[in-house]
Amino acid sequence: SGPQKRTATLLKWQVLWWHLFFLLWSTIDGQTRYSIPEELKQGSVVGNLAKDLGLGLPEIFDRKLRVASEAGEQYFRVDAEKGELVVNDRIDREALCGQSAVCVLTLQVVIDKPLQLYRVEVEIQDINDNCPTFPSPETTLQIAESTAEGARFPLETAQDLDVGGNSVRSYSLNKDDFFTLKLKDVSGGRKVPELVLSKSLDREKKPTHQLQLTAIDGGNPVKSGISQITINVLDINDNFPVFEKNVYKVSVSENSVQGTPIVKLIAKDIDEGLNGEIEYSFGGHTPDSILSLFDIDLLTGEISLTESLDFESNANYEIDVSARDKGTPRMEGHCSLHIEVLDVNDNAPNIFLTSQPNPVPEDAPSGTVVALISARDMDSGDNGKVTLQLLKGSLFKLKPSFSNNYALVTSGALDRESASECSIEITATDLGSPPLSTKKTINVTITDVNDNAPVFTQRNYNVYLKENGVPGSILYSVSASDLDFGENAKVSYSILDSKVQDVSVSSYVYINSDNGSIYSMHSFDYEKLKVFQIQVQAKDQGSPSLSSNATVHVFILDQNDNAPARMPRSAKAGHLVTKVTAVDADSGHNAWISYRLAEATDASLFTVNLYTGEVRTKRAVSEQDDSSQRLLIEIKDDGEPIQSSTVTVSIMVEDGLHEPILDLQHKVAEPSKKTGRITLYLILSLASVSVLSLVTFLILAVKCIRNSRSSSTCCMRRTDSDDYKNPNRNLQIQLNTDGPIKYVEVLGGDMLSQSQSFRSCMSPMSEYSDFTLIKPSSTTDFKEVISVLDASLPDSTWTFESQQVRRKLKKYPAHTFHYCCHTFLT
Repeated sequence: SGPQKRTATLLKWQVLWWHLFFLLWSTIDGQTRYSIPEELKQGSVVGNLAKDLGLGLPEIFDRKLRVASEAGEQYFRVDAEKGELVVNDRIDREALCGQSAVCVLTLQVVIDKPLQLYRVEVEIQDINDNCPTFPSPETTLQIAESTAEGARFPLETAQDLDVGGNSVRSYSLNKDDFFTLKLKDVSGGRKVPELVLSKSLDREKKPTHQLQLTAIDGGNPVKSGISQITINVLDINDNFPVFEKNVYKVSVSENSVQGTPIVKLIAKDIDEGLNGEIEYSFGGHTPDSILSLFDIDLLTGEISLTESLDFESNANYEIDVSARDKGTPRMEGHCSLHIEVLDVNDNAPNIFLTSQPNPVPEDAPSGTVVALISARDMDSGDNGKVTLQLLKGSLFKLKPSFSNNYALVTSGALDRESASECSIEITATDLGSPPLSTKKTINVTITDVNDNAPVFTQRNYNVYLKENGVPGSILYSVSASDLDFGENAKVSYSILDSKVQDVSVSSYVYINSDNGSIYSMHSFDYEKLKVFQIQVQAKDQGSPSLSSNATVHVFILDQNDNAPARMPRSAKAGHLVTKVTAVDADSGHNAWISYRLAEATDASLFTVNLYTGEVRTKRAVSEQDDSSQRLLIEIKDDGEPIQSSTVTVSIMVEDGLHEPILDLQHKVAEPSKKTGRITLYLILSLASVSVLSLVTFLILAVKCIRNSRSSSTCCMRRTDSDDYKNPNRNLQIQLNTDGPIKYVEVLGGDMLSQSQSFRSCMSPMSEYSDFTLIKPSSTTDFKEVISVLDASLPDSTWTFESQQVRRKLKKYPAHTFHYCCHTFLT
């Protein structure tokens, strides 16, 4: 028991030394390492992974911590609530690592935001969960009785799946007078039991011996295995073959072909005859895996290769070879053959995606991590060293980290519009001779960002629209496209606010925000509006949104929707055909407007008043004059520089148009029963207005006479006229609202004769109002009154009007009569 205690103590110190060595190695390497025994229950805690990696518990969820094992099976998982690494599945060290002295599972811990990789190693410690077992429970030995004392007979070694201190440590033999047990040390620290003959055998006294061999491991509690040994004592042949070497060591390349000779073993037997003839064979307990790879020549002892070798599967073979003579009993000798397989570069590298590639936004900065990649080569030495490369011109590059692990990162600017998905070809090449390589393609999706503004098909659109169109009809459809994707490419249209004739353009048109169709709000009149512009904006739905503008020029096309002016062919000289009225938005002298006849079908027939725009006949219409007359009137202001425009007036000369008012009276005299009451109301209203107007005129006239030297001025002119005395004169009231001055004209007399005006002028731009009654008077007296008014009332507005009147007096016929009165209200 003393040697056993010393052996156990030595083993404990060795285990403690190895534990301290690995702990020191992991600290220097900067990696996290845990040690656990095998066969732990599911859910057993390995270690606090979050604490050891310096992560808080919230980061486990936020950064999506996950564990991947290089072994393929997921033996561990992370408890997200506690941050602990726990056992996920049964761990059998013998199944994972076999007889290896150290069993380490490598884990790769991956976290996002930013993407990082940690290497965690978990050492699986062996426990004594397997009993030693012998290849066969019963063994039979044939030993000649002439065998000398001290002869040794190797016995089967017990196999224990456990390693280290839990493996087979000793053997014991039941007590026997003829045999004892000795342990022989062989390579690898193994002990081989040998049966030693301690006393000469006597077949006649005891032909058979029964022994029990027990194999004991070093675990706690101790486990053991038993093999029954039957020894048959033989007679005669008392010498066994002996090999030249007890141990043979050879090397063979893994690419050796079938039939390649490996080694020739030689054994000698000093006996003669059949007792000296030797036959070679593999040991009786040689595994089938070795028997399928190697073959030994029965007579020559030459060992050759029968199947291809694979260094990656097994790099070393240890074979027990026997040499037996042909004597009776047959004697045999043993030796050990160690075959080392030499590696050749027969395995191409493998590329693994530690983390699947993440979609990358096109504005990602250079160096953004896309995926984590690792490379492995099953070969050894330089044959197992791997380098990774990308194609030239790639937008990505490989950034090495540690132990054949790389990060795939961006190396330049990305553009989703050029390529929405990148196929990255990675080539892994080893350093063998010749080198072997593997290619792997990774697809990386480029996500869109809003970096493109919508683009119209045209910067300017010209739209030609006929006047008098139906409100709500479509004018035009603009279109814009966006090179972005998804919401960033959705375009909405709107009209930017602008003014058209001092009115918001949105009062004229509106646009469909989805398809860019522009619709009219109402019909357009060419005579009022000829052209206007619409600023259309196209905006995408990105964040932040981008936009662009386009201009739509709308041209209103003229239609023949205005009837020409008509006049009777019996019209005399001075007949008022029509009146052209123009408005200038300027003020002061810039708003003084004059009219001129620029072109005419017959320039001798018509004249245009310079200041009023009245179109009159210069002579009587004859039968030779065309029935269709066209006048081009030029209108100019008094500004600097002079601004002008033109208007075309069409006049139809018609026969039988000399009694339009009589016809109208006839029609009015015969109203229908339905409109009788309405007509009565209109007559009463007109009578009331007339009475009020007459009373007002009388009051103003009396005030003018009594206060001739005050701020009121009156002037009277008379010219005898039969028409004036005629009480049956037809009256026509005309309301003029053009321009800033509003006035009412009351025209009297025959339609074919010179008209007489009663004009009331109200100026909204001054604190007084002008009221003018035009009655018959002499031209000379009217001029004098104008002079008196100019002297007494130096008002700019009045002066301008009086000057115009002076100019007009030269053209008025002598029978025209006026009565005017200007009243200034303070």
